[in-house]
Amino acid sequence: MYEKNGEKYFVVDSHMHFWDASRENWVEGREDLAKGWIDCFYGYHKLAPEETHWDWEHYLKVSEADLMKDVFEDGYVDKAIFQSTYLKYWYKNGFNTVEQNGSLLERHPDKFIVNGRFDPRDGEAGMRQLEEDARRWNLRGVKLYTAEWHENGSRGWKLTDPESYRFLEKCRELGITNIHAHKGPTIWPLNKDAFSMEDVDQTATDFPDLNFIIEHAGIPRIDDFAYMAVQEPNVYAGLSVVIGAHMHARPKSFAKFMGELLFWVGEDRMTFGSDYNIWTPKWQVEGFVDWQMPDDEAFSDYPRLTTATKKKILGLNAAKLYGIEVPPECRLPEPPAIPQQQPGEQLADETTPAGAQA
Repeated sequence: MYEKNGEKYFVVDSHMHFWDASRENWVEGREDLAKGWIDCFYGYHKLAPEETHWDWEHYLKVSEADLMKDVFEDGYVDKAIFQSTYLKYWYKNGFNTVEQNGSLLERHPDKFIVNGRFDPRDGEAGMRQLEEDARRWNLRGVKLYTAEWHENGSRGWKLTDPESYRFLEKCRELGITNIHAHKGPTIWPLNKDAFSMEDVDQTATDFPDLNFIIEHAGIPRIDDFAYMAVQEPNVYAGLSVVIGAHMHARPKSFAKFMGELLFWVGEDRMTFGSDYNIWTPKWQVEGFVDWQMPDDEAFSDYPRLTTATKKKILGLNAAKLYGIEVPPECRLPEPPAIPQQQPGEQLADETTPAGAQA
C-alpha cells in the first residue's frame, strides 16, 4: 500500500515477471537470440531513473529475495499478477513459465496471482496443458504472445485464427476471463508486425464476456488502440511500458499517451503494471501519484487526473477484474444510483468518449 498526503492507494501490479535469462538457460546454437532478447530488455531498463539501474549480470536472473523486497517491501505492491512468457525457442526451460511463477505463489499465496498462457500452434497438447494449469493454479487470466517463435517455423499467430478461437472458447469454459495480450513494442528478434492490433477488434466483439487487457496499450500504435478500444467495452489499456518507458525518459510522449487513453478509453479501463523486472515498481508508483498533465496549451484538451483516477489505475480496476478484496480505507465511495432512463436517452452519453467525462 502506498500512502501520501493522507490518501491510501491499494496497488495491484497487474503485469510482472520472474524470469530466467541466465546463460545456463540459453538453448545451444541459439545463444545469440537469448542474449539479444535480454539485451533489448536491458535497453528498456535504462529508461528508468539512473539511480534505479542494475548491472547486466543481476538483470539476467533476480533471486526470490530480490523480488520480494523490490516489489512488496520497497515497491508498495499489495497484490502482484504474474504474466507467463515462455520463449522456449531460445530459453531451455522457458523465460518465465507458469511453473516458475507458481513456485512463488505456493510460498507466498497472499501476495501473488499466477496467469497462464496458451499458444494455438501447440494444438491438443496445448489444450490439455491449459486445462491442467487452470486446475492447478486456479487461473483467472492468460498472457498471450502473438509474435512468439515456434519450433514449427512459425513466427507469429493472430487472435482471430480459428485455432485461437478454440482456445478462447476453452478459456470461457474454464472461467478464465482475463486475456492479457502483448500488443506493443517489439523485442528483438520478434517481428513488430506480429504484435499489431488488427486482430483485437474482431476478437473482443466475438467474445464480449471476456476482458481483453491489451498490454502496453498498442505502443507505438497508441492512436489506433485508443480509437479501437473506445468502441469495445471489454478492452482495457495495460499501462506497463507506457509508464515505465516514458514517464521519466519521455515525459511529453507520456503526457500524450495518457491524454489519449484517458479521453478515449477512460479511467475505469486502465491498469497499472510495473513490468518487473524490466523496472521496479517503487519509482513508478511514486512518480505516477505525483504526476499531473502539463499546464501547456498542447495538452489543454486532455482530461486531468484526480486522486480517484490514480487509485483506479494503480489498483482498483485490476482488483475488480480479478475479484481481489480491497481494504475499506482504500476504496472509493460508491457512485450514486443512476436513475432509470427512458428509451433513447442513453444515446447522447454513448456518443461521448468515455474519458471525456473522467
